[in-house]
Amino acid sequence: MIHERFSNPLLALAAGALLALMIGINSLLASFNSPLFASWVAHGVGAITAWLLLLLLRWRTPRSASSLPPASVPRWAYLGGIPGALTVVLAAITVNSPLALSGSLALMLTGQVLFGMVSDSCGWFGVIKRRLSVNDVIATLLILSGCALLIFLR
Repeated sequence: MIHERFSNPLLALAAGALLALMIGINSLLASFNSPLFASWVAHGVGAITAWLLLLLLRWRTPRSASSLPPASVPRWAYLGGIPGALTVVLAAITVNSPLALSGSLALMLTGQVLFGMVSDSCGWFGVIKRRLSVNDVIATLLILSGCALLIFLR
């Protein structure tokens, strides 16, 4: 569908901008208290927001049998909050270091791309298995070069 062709990349860009905003705000809070406290606050506010969005969506859309989650969801799929919590804590630490927000985000992007490529090539976590290409390697090298420019040439 043509609509998804353009909306999905825009949604991903918006998510990246929101991630940068969240990390910046959480690291500011962590500088006044601690990264662990900032993580608790972020996840508490996030849980309340997610709960309110869930209530809004349930109120606006009728619930049918097809909208129920499948019964065969693997138990490990419910553990996604663990890496999220660690991301918030580690980002709050690195943003308040000489890396600053841009260096932290650049290295986080690199970690996401590398882990994503490994996950894609191995088919981990139920993603569609995809062979790595030369373009993947070139893109990763360009991202790493950009990271080096951001971090070392200030």
